This record gives sequence, structure tokens and C-alpha cells, in this order.
Amino acid sequence: MVVRLLLTACLLVPIHGAAQSYAPAGWADGLRLNELDDTNPDPKVVEVELVAKLADVEVAPGKRVRAWTYNGGLPGPLIKTRLGDRLIVHFKNELKEPTTVHWHGVRVPIEMDGVPDISQPPVNEDGSFTYGFVVRDAGLYWYHPHVMAAAQVGFGLYGPLLVEDPNDGVGVDDQLTLVLSDIGFNARGELEPADSGGSAGMVFGREGDYVLVNGRHRPVLKARSGAPQRWRIVNAAKSRFFYLDLDGQEFTVIGVDGGIQEKPVTTDILLITAGERVDVIVTPKGKPAAPLPLRAMLYNRGYGSVEYRSVEDVLTIEFTNEPSINAKPVTVSRALEMPSTAGATPVEMVLTLPPMQNNKSEFRINGLPFWKAKPFLSKLGEKQIWTVKNDSDWDHPFHLHGFFFHVLDEKGEPVRPLALKDTVNVPMKSTVRLLVHFDERPGEWMIHCRILDHAEGGLMGTVLVGDGKATTHTHKTKHD
Repeated sequence: MVVRLLLTACLLVPIHGAAQSYAPAGWADGLRLNELDDTNPDPKVVEVELVAKLADVEVAPGKRVRAWTYNGGLPGPLIKTRLGDRLIVHFKNELKEPTTVHWHGVRVPIEMDGVPDISQPPVNEDGSFTYGFVVRDAGLYWYHPHVMAAAQVGFGLYGPLLVEDPNDGVGVDDQLTLVLSDIGFNARGELEPADSGGSAGMVFGREGDYVLVNGRHRPVLKARSGAPQRWRIVNAAKSRFFYLDLDGQEFTVIGVDGGIQEKPVTTDILLITAGERVDVIVTPKGKPAAPLPLRAMLYNRGYGSVEYRSVEDVLTIEFTNEPSINAKPVTVSRALEMPSTAGATPVEMVLTLPPMQNNKSEFRINGLPFWKAKPFLSKLGEKQIWTVKNDSDWDHPFHLHGFFFHVLDEKGEPVRPLALKDTVNVPMKSTVRLLVHFDERPGEWMIHCRILDHAEGGLMGTVLVGDGKATTHTHKTKHD
């Protein structure tokens, strides 16, 4: 994918001077992420050690759980690189179950995609695997397993990967990476079983009782009223959607999955479905005596997702006594090449949930669950327009491995502002159109609903990208 990048000078700064930090001391201590140390002296190489293991973690005062972790923390540590760096990750598995690492949203070679039986063998107990690739796109990405993913992600295996571009032109010094998730455990700190609720639990998509941001339940963030902050947010939950409200105050969205978008848009409520990332500027306003809550509002992603849930406080902003700051609006932009749909091959995908049979439910794509389906096919260099029709009564965040796509409107034109996506919500009883260009990197790439219970319940498949001569196959067993 060829991307032309042009960013304006940094704005959204106080009207009296250049960008600088206005955050009070220790403003984000309650949200601090552990960051992996780079062991390679080469400034263009980031080399880190990542270990999957069990560890006791505290998500709130007196609330501890023995979670599945990367490097003993929840979430896994922040891996930070710059655009164009080579990332080398020496991964070791100290769990008793096999696992892998998938780099969600990153344009990696197929051998680095972390899907067992397709791109790499699973990493068994005490085994290791070295991942290595060049990070070609700035933005927030994340990593998680693709073996029994609903269970392993739900138990705590996820972490952020931030690819920074020092020339992105945003110009806001006070920045946070926010990993949204949830987890379920009992009073003894024992994790909720991954198969709770059986087939019905799979259909509903299981959500944990504790909503977390950077592994904390309802943390506190300190701020100066009116001072701009940049939040890079990833929804790492296995099923939950986050419908964020800052008491009606605006979010300025400057980027999504694949980095900065064509131009900013503002909204007073922000939907982030499972697997999606959003890059926003917020200028929280308030008084010292009146903390400002960031809340996850109710969103109907299917029957039961509203009826049996409540509004959740995600975090609380507490204001200092300093005078409020008056900030200019953001004008950062990116010149993305307008994609052409000329010559694109039409592909239809129909997502369904047939009536339960033998007390079991299974989601299907074009009438088949993934363990019975053959791959979709694409020649190398081919463009395709995917018409994804959701005939089920549940929303499905649709994720493609290895490639970005453009969302098209009902007329077949790219949705503006232009943005690079790898995950998009397909609402219940609706249709979404996607333009995908398989311009490089042959291999078998996964597509699936990012509600991981739905994926493991059948809503998953692959697209085989090659020279058109590759032999298709049928998946014989259930795997993730």
C-alpha cells in the first residue's frame, strides 16, 4: 500500500505560545505503563524480551487476581518504537498451555503473524520464538495470542505497541497510551472460566465484571483545566465495546487504526469496538472540587449487551487549582492517496447465526463455520471490494490480518475523512463495504470477528493471497 504523508504544523496549543507540557507533577502516575527496555545499541533497532507467565496482579485496592501476563504485568508492557525501526522480540512461553504472539494491525510478513498452523507453530511450554519485522506505519497497535484467544486474552494476555512518528505534527506534549479491557474473577482471585455460560455465553460474548484502563479499575488522572492531552486508545477487551462519554465534552479524533487520518473530526461520544484504536485530543475542563468522570455508556451490540449491563466509570479526572487554559482547535492533517476501486474484484461475505442445533450455536460466513470453510482467494496485487453483510442479531467488529483497508459508502466511494483501518464494526442487520489491496506479502491471512467468542464460535476465515495457483484447503479442526 502506497501512502503519501503530509502533516501540518502542530496546533491545539495554548494561544500564547508553543506547545509544552501543562500537566501537574505525577499527573498520570495512576495510569503508568511498564515499558520494555531496548537492549540493542543500534538506534534503528528495538530489541526486547517478552515472557508469557502467570502472576498475581492488583487491579484495585484489595482486588487481586492470578492472571496470565506478559512480563508479570497487566496489561503487558508498552513496546515503543519509531517509524521505520526494526523490532526484534525474543518471546518465551512459561505457561503450561501453548501460545503465540499476534501483532494486531501491523503489516508483518506472514511468518510473523502469530497464527498457529498457518503462519507459525504454536510456542509450547518453555518454548521460545523470535519475532522480527520493520514497523512501517506510525500509530498504536497491540499484541495478543492467537491460540485459544478468547480465553488467553480474557485472562490477561495483551499489551500495546506504539510506533511513533516524531514528525506527525500533532504538537501536544502531554500524551497517554490507554489500554481498555476487562477481566472477570471471584473473591478468591480465581479467573472466570473461559467457557462460562456454554454456547449462550459464546453467542453473547463474555465480558468481565472489572473494567480496566492500563490494568487499573477506576484510576485517577490529574489535569489542568483546558490543557490539551493526546490519548492513544486501544480496546483490548475480548468482547466489550467502549462507548466513551466525558460528560458531553468533545473528543477530537485525529487518527484511527493505521495512524493519522485525513483530517480531524469531533464527537461528544466515542465508540471503540473490540480491537480498534483511536487517536484523540481531549481538553478536559472543570473545577478542582468537581472531578470529571470518563464513562463507558451503554451500547447495544446485541441482545443482552444493554439489558444486563450498567454504565461504568472508566477513570476520573481531578483538576488542579491553576487557571484554565484556552486552546486552539486542532488542524493536523494527513494527505492520503485517494484509492481507486477501478478493476476491483467483488467478494461477498454473509455473516449469520443459524438457529441452535443439538444445544449448540455456531456463527458462519457464507453458510459455513471456519473449521469447514475453504479460504477466500486473491492474486498478489489484486484489489477486492468486500461486501460484508451481517444477517445476525449481533454487531461484529470485522478484522483483517496483515493489511489495511478503506471503508466505502453505499455508493462505493471511500468514506471521508480517509483513514486506514484493519478493524471495522459491522452493525447487526447491516452491510459494510471494504476496499482491500493485496499489493504484497503473499500468504494465508486471517479474517474474523474481533469479539473473540464469536470468532471461536465459527466467525472466522482466511484469505489466501498468492499467484492464483496455490492449493486451497479445508480446516479440519477448530483452532484460533
